[in-house]
Amino acid sequence: MGFTEATPIQAESIPHLLEGVDIVGQAQTGTGKTAAFGIPTAEKVDADYRAVQAIVLCPTRELAMQVAVEFKKLIKYKERLFTLTVYGGVAIDPQIKNLKKGVQIVIGTPGRVIDLIKRRALDLSTVETVVFDEADEMLNMGFRDDIEFILQQTPKERQTILFSATMPPAILALSKQYMHEPLSIKILKKELTVANIQQFYYEIRSKDKINLMIRLIDYHDLQLMLVFCNTKRMADQLNESLQKRGYKAEALHGDLSQKQRDLVMRKFRQGQINMLIATDVAARGIDVDDVDAVFNYDIPLDDEAYVHRIGRTGRAGRVGKAFNFVTGRKELYKLQDIQRYTKGTIEVGIIPQKEDLLQAKQEKLVKVVQQTIQESDLAGLEEMVQTLLDTDFPPESILAALLKIHLGETPRYAEINASPAKGEKKGSDKGKKRKRTKRPRNTDMTRLFFNVGRDQRVSPGDILGAILGETGLRSHQVGDIDIYDKYTFVDIDPKEAAKVIKVMKKNKVKGNAVNVELAE
Repeated sequence: MGFTEATPIQAESIPHLLEGVDIVGQAQTGTGKTAAFGIPTAEKVDADYRAVQAIVLCPTRELAMQVAVEFKKLIKYKERLFTLTVYGGVAIDPQIKNLKKGVQIVIGTPGRVIDLIKRRALDLSTVETVVFDEADEMLNMGFRDDIEFILQQTPKERQTILFSATMPPAILALSKQYMHEPLSIKILKKELTVANIQQFYYEIRSKDKINLMIRLIDYHDLQLMLVFCNTKRMADQLNESLQKRGYKAEALHGDLSQKQRDLVMRKFRQGQINMLIATDVAARGIDVDDVDAVFNYDIPLDDEAYVHRIGRTGRAGRVGKAFNFVTGRKELYKLQDIQRYTKGTIEVGIIPQKEDLLQAKQEKLVKVVQQTIQESDLAGLEEMVQTLLDTDFPPESILAALLKIHLGETPRYAEINASPAKGEKKGSDKGKKRKRTKRPRNTDMTRLFFNVGRDQRVSPGDILGAILGETGLRSHQVGDIDIYDKYTFVDIDPKEAAKVIKVMKKNKVKGNAVNVELAE
């Protein structure tokens, strides 16, 4: 597979895992954790025993598929070892049929695993190894009860392996209750490498973001790109705008069915589209090696999300690029926090001007011409060349005309106001202070309790933006937002209250996982 040495998480985990020790590992995407638990799991499984001996649980279908691909590579030469990936959104009967044939390793999502257990198609009584991959995401998505149910179906003397990017109290409580003297392995932030990724930021007005992105795509001749937005609504809006401009783009977010998401990912991997606009949750499990650049169209809400995002470029020895669009002082401060967290350098980006773009296009064409002369068979074109040279026009003019035909008209790039981010307030209504009058609370609204407040540096605008962005509600469906130090009360249209509770429990407000319930 091209491995020359173990990554830190592999070097520290594999020897202990081979001895059967329970491990709680803290490591982000891109550190090699799949092989860290995959190699010892595959080594310990008895290939002659056709029963489920190991189960790997993942928060999303995409991540489960990615883990399954890695396992198949690892067990390529273990002919009697079989894996099965199980997840929702597809017919369950083929999965039941494959389980009956006998597999040793099952990789899946909690919901489908439980469904198979309840149908008595999946028996975990012979399991010796249980792996939780990205356990923090599973808890954020509300899988705590499912996790406990699955663990209760396995033998108590099993080996339990838990990998998580963060270590919230819920993870520690889970390990204390269900693991046997777990060894804690933590890959420090300084070991996260972004050495192959050039990072830039641009202080830009919101309305100029798409025009800047187009310039950067042309200037750097980018072929395959990931674009991250913080909300599903923004991902859809940006996708529509790019498609109207002729770009091969598709959006990927939680509102798409599994079939639609699979189709979008297949198009991206096969090059039918070259721009994937995604939200953080939907992007879990994206594993494409030749991504040229990542655009943070919206600055991520937490530091670890940034590492997850940009880690999808600069792979397999290639140099990747990360472009960050910053609007307002608040986002600039957030980016400074991210830079301290990653211990990397995020340089100030220079906006390519029209003359820079034209020069870049010309330089690219010169290289293509030189390569064509060196590598292609040009026989058979001499007669056409001679016909052109026999005209009254000088060779320079003929060549210039051919270049113009090939290059086409010079693209018209929209003007960009290159003022710094603080200009956002001066140049738009967004920053203008409005006189507000206190109005009586609308008692017809349903009052919800959010367990975040000023202590988490959360403002009413953060909560309102998260609700509108994630649920699709309109502003008139949200009433008063009363924020306190440790919690917040929000008035919601009664018809939408249940939806807000369900959706917001799976999302975050300014990087904080939230609990939402009816206010007492």
